[in-house]
Amino acid sequence: MKTAHILLVEDNEGDIILTLDAFEESKIKTNISVVKNGQEALDFLFRRGEYTEVEKPDLVLLDINIPIFNGHEVLRQIKTTDFLKKIPVIMLTTSSSQKDVNQAYENHSNSYVKKPLDMDEFLEAILKIEEFWLQLSKLAD
Repeated sequence: MKTAHILLVEDNEGDIILTLDAFEESKIKTNISVVKNGQEALDFLFRRGEYTEVEKPDLVLLDINIPIFNGHEVLRQIKTTDFLKKIPVIMLTTSSSQKDVNQAYENHSNSYVKKPLDMDEFLEAILKIEEFWLQLSKLAD
């Protein structure tokens, strides 16, 4: 089985650690790349600057509230670019605003998950994302 490559776009150090810990517990082999703002996310996805040699991710976990370009702006770029638009993008954020939810789906987010505040619930949410997107679902090439 191929190692799944996940791009985590997150600026909160605690959430980064929790997410990485959760994937370490998973049954699926993953390679997780982490970027901390919207500019780095776009550079990674478009393979610019220090990211010219990176592998295209199989899945993107994208926070909304990130510096430089927010998650909605990054999502819009992903879903309007031919070679990126098939990558599933899961908005993983603290925002429960219906406006953010609607905007994410209008920009073709594949899923919207509100980050649980409880650590155990957060870990469980990450494992469910992994189970659905990397075990149950068939991803595009």
